[in-house]
Amino acid sequence: MKIICEIYRSTKEEGMYLYVKKEEGLSKVPPDLLKLFGRPQQAMVLLLTPGKKLAHATVEKVAESLETQGFYLQLPPRNDRDPEAERLRAFNSKLAGQ
Repeated sequence: MKIICEIYRSTKEEGMYLYVKKEEGLSKVPPDLLKLFGRPQQAMVLLLTPGKKLAHATVEKVAESLETQGFYLQLPPRNDRDPEAERLRAFNSKLAGQ
């Protein structure tokens, strides 16, 4: 498995990032999520491969979310979250309840 992934930084929430497949861009991200996320600022392009280390998730979790939802939403650590961030959490069902 190799996925070229674009990572965007939120302009509304510190520590919130949105991962998408580079070839799809933001096309599969729900409009309501983009509204809450703010204007996406490109942070980096990354090649996801098995065994690659990510700061806050496993490559497998990110890849699964990219395949099933078309995006992966990385939220700030729980102790930094506010109610708006919790609503955003609902957009990434794989993270719900953690």
